[in-house]
Amino acid sequence: MKLRSVLGVYANIRPVKVLPELIEASPLKAELLHGVDMIVVRELTGGIYFGEKTRDESSASDLCTYTVAEIERIVRVAAKLAGERGGRLCSVDKANVLETSRLWRDVTNRIMAAEFAAIDVETLLVDAAAMHLLSRPAEFDVIVTENMFGDILTDEASMLAGSLGMLPSASLGDGSAGLYEPIHGSAPDIAGLGIANPCAAIASGALLLRHSLGLHEEAAAIETAIAAAIAGGARTADIVATGDEAISTDEMTAEIIRCLS
Repeated sequence: MKLRSVLGVYANIRPVKVLPELIEASPLKAELLHGVDMIVVRELTGGIYFGEKTRDESSASDLCTYTVAEIERIVRVAAKLAGERGGRLCSVDKANVLETSRLWRDVTNRIMAAEFAAIDVETLLVDAAAMHLLSRPAEFDVIVTENMFGDILTDEASMLAGSLGMLPSASLGDGSAGLYEPIHGSAPDIAGLGIANPCAAIASGALLLRHSLGLHEEAAAIETAIAAAIAGGARTADIVATGDEAISTDEMTAEIIRCLS
């Protein structure tokens, strides 16, 4: 969290794409997963995670604060992405309860009407969004939301792709600096066992090439290699079908390198 703040990387970009070969790895019905290809844009340096915190023996509090400027800049990032993709943006809030969400909705509506009128905008309460991610995931294009909601919703969305081990992320600011990591974190409980899925980490490297270095062809080559390895039957323990044999972290990495070369 300190790195995010120091680097000023306020926009967390989380692509969620379901590979056809991994549809059976998801707990959702197969017919819901065809064509799922979305990006969740999570505000990363504001909200309840960074607000003032207090605790004593009888109570605790976490302050959720957002400014107009923080909301404007993340909405613009998401809207530009939507303009480059399917032209659809879903803003997620909790405006029926939270003042920060009411501000979020007001600012989002103003920015979209004034600057991105060609984008089709949908607004969902976070509880409804959680439901629709499971009932109609293929209808989402770009989702924009605040810090905590984005954290929770993208973990849910990982089940569309079959595993947390499949989802990369890019945390970006206004310059070329970025912070790149799988959404699953470091998983110290399985360190050294050779069972971790390296796809999200490798795909995060592809995002680094694209967003910080401007190497779009190279980024696409890595993403294509990951998809080719999966299409060829390579599976780590988190995505292997029942009864099939899983390969190790090193073996999956080697197969992706083979497909890349």
